[in-house]
Amino acid sequence: MKTNEMKLTAVLQALSDPYRLEIVKALADTAEKTCGTCTNLNIAKSTLSHHFKVLREAGLLKVRIEGKHHYYSLCKRELEEQFPGLIEAVLKVEKERW
Repeated sequence: MKTNEMKLTAVLQALSDPYRLEIVKALADTAEKTCGTCTNLNIAKSTLSHHFKVLREAGLLKVRIEGKHHYYSLCKRELEEQFPGLIEAVLKVEKERW
């Protein structure tokens, strides 16, 4: 998804789910991770894949496929250009909650 195609409502809706927020937090401090190593969420693989799909379609994640492995990364630069400070603010609030 290109930056100019990102919609604030889609991004916020994707971030509203606790599992997806955990995925974003896990990817915020790293270059890329595979689906299985991204989080310690105790949910079915199909459910985890669904959450990655929602995040990807909202423009929060990008995927690089190498063989059978999918490597996910947060679209930090694109998000910062489109919605300055949004991800930082969401992660800060989430960190302060815990």
